[in-house]
Amino acid sequence: MKSTNIGEKMNIADEIAKILLQIKAITLSPSKPYRFVSGILSPIYTDNRLLISYPKERKKIIKFIVDKIEEAKIKPEVIAGTATAGIPYAAWVADALKLPMIYVRSGSKDHGKGKEVEGVLGKNQKAVVIEDLISTGGSVLNTVGAIRRHGGKVDTIVAIFDYEMPISAKSFKKLKVKLIPLMTLSDLVLVATRKGYLKPKDREFVLDWAKDPKNWGKKMGFE
Repeated sequence: MKSTNIGEKMNIADEIAKILLQIKAITLSPSKPYRFVSGILSPIYTDNRLLISYPKERKKIIKFIVDKIEEAKIKPEVIAGTATAGIPYAAWVADALKLPMIYVRSGSKDHGKGKEVEGVLGKNQKAVVIEDLISTGGSVLNTVGAIRRHGGKVDTIVAIFDYEMPISAKSFKKLKVKLIPLMTLSDLVLVATRKGYLKPKDREFVLDWAKDPKNWGKKMGFE
């Protein structure tokens, strides 16, 4: 049974990696890294928002998310999305599961009722948070915190892709939140190497970035 589960996990991760690489939602450039707004250099760039323009591919990924939720036997009462990238996936998952949906703003509105949580969240209602990408985990943990402050319950996040940064793993553990990623950076690197998107010699180069993204550029001699 154990080997079957591992095989299923890798099949899902492989399929997602192929999709995201093919539509260029994920691009790799170890020799000429990208510079983020924060100033950090990175050998990988992810824009899962591109998925919303690919109906066939996004349908597969939504099915994978739904399957993960059902396999985990979480039985959520509401599906929550993180603004803004997690909102469309949360909507599609909620529709597939025939459940209500909410989303959490990155900050409270400064007009009207000043809402932080949009939609209807009942007291003690159990939510599952859907996110497209986990990097440091800041935005998704803000979503978890908002749901809890407004009387809801949440202990599970399902994400399409996880960069496997130590800082996010530490934060999830501290807040007692379980992360269920469909694909990790390790999974991606294996598929990208096999499919020719990444040279074998660059595999560790990319994996090292997630361990210490802030200092990676300097360590690798780019600055």
